[in-house]
Amino acid sequence: MNEIKATVFDIQRFSLNDGPGIRTTVFLKGCPLNCLWCHNPESKSAKREIMLHTARCVGCGACLAACPDGLHSFGEGNLHIIDRKKCKLCGSCEATCSGAIKMCGREMSVSEVMSVVERDAAFYKNSGGGMTVSGGEPLMHPTFTLALAKAAKARGIHTAIETSGYAKWDVIASLISYVDLFLWDVKETDDIRHREYTGVSREPILENLRRLSAAGARIALRCPIIPSLNDRDAHLENIGRLADELVGVVRVDVEPYHPLGKSKALALGKDYPLEDLTFPADEKTKEWISKISKFTSKPVQKG
Repeated sequence: MNEIKATVFDIQRFSLNDGPGIRTTVFLKGCPLNCLWCHNPESKSAKREIMLHTARCVGCGACLAACPDGLHSFGEGNLHIIDRKKCKLCGSCEATCSGAIKMCGREMSVSEVMSVVERDAAFYKNSGGGMTVSGGEPLMHPTFTLALAKAAKARGIHTAIETSGYAKWDVIASLISYVDLFLWDVKETDDIRHREYTGVSREPILENLRRLSAAGARIALRCPIIPSLNDRDAHLENIGRLADELVGVVRVDVEPYHPLGKSKALALGKDYPLEDLTFPADEKTKEWISKISKFTSKPVQKG
C-alpha cells in the first residue's frame, strides 16, 4: 500500500510561536503566493532545492570532487558558485560538506512525520501544545494535510493549520472536523495592495475566512506588519474590525517584520525584494497592537 507523501522542508520541535503550548511544526514545501517579505523563501517552490550558505563555506573544495557533473566552482574572491540550472539534486555535495550546503526538501509519508511529532507527546499534554502544519502553504497538499490532521486527531494531539487561506473552500471544509485552530494570515486588507504584495487577490481568502468562521472553527488571525508597506492606520483598523466581526476569531497575533528570509534567499540564489528593511523597534510593535485593539474586543498580542 502506497502511503500519502508530501515534500517537507523542516520539522521544528519545541516551537513556541505556532499555536498554544509547546508544538512541533511541520513545514511543507510549495506556496501559491509570492509575498515580498517572505521569511521562508525555501518554501515557495514545491520542488527540492539546493541551498548554499557562502558565509559558512571554508573553501575546502570537497564538493568539487564530489559533484558528478562538475557544477561547483570558485570565482573571484574565492566565492563558491553552483550551476543551479544543471544541478540534479543528487546530494553528493551535501554529503561531503561541513555545513555550507543543504538539500532543502525531503519527501515524507504521514507515518514518517507522525513518528517525529509523537516523540514530544508528553510535552503537548503538559503545556497544551500539539502539532502545527505550516509551509509554504499546507492547503497546496490537501490530501496529505488532511491525512496528517486525521492521524493527529486519532492520537489526541491538538492540531493547528497555518494558512494563507488561498485555496478552494472544499479543501478547507474537509479539515474543519480535524483541526483545533486555524492560524489564518491577514497580509493586507486592501485588495489592490494585496495583489501587489502577494501576487493574488484577497477576495477568495476573505470569503473562505467568513465561511470558516460561520462553520464554527476557532481562528487566530496572523498579521505580518511590514514597515512602509502595510503598517498604515487604515490597515490596522481593518484588522481590528475584521476580528471583531467574525465570531470564530479568538485572538489577533501581530507579527512584526523580520529579515531572516534574506540570507535564505541568498542561499537559494534568489533576489530578496526588501533587503534594506530590518527589525522594527519593540515600541513600534506595541503601537501597532494598541491601534488594532481600539477596534476589537478580541485579545491582540505579539505573535
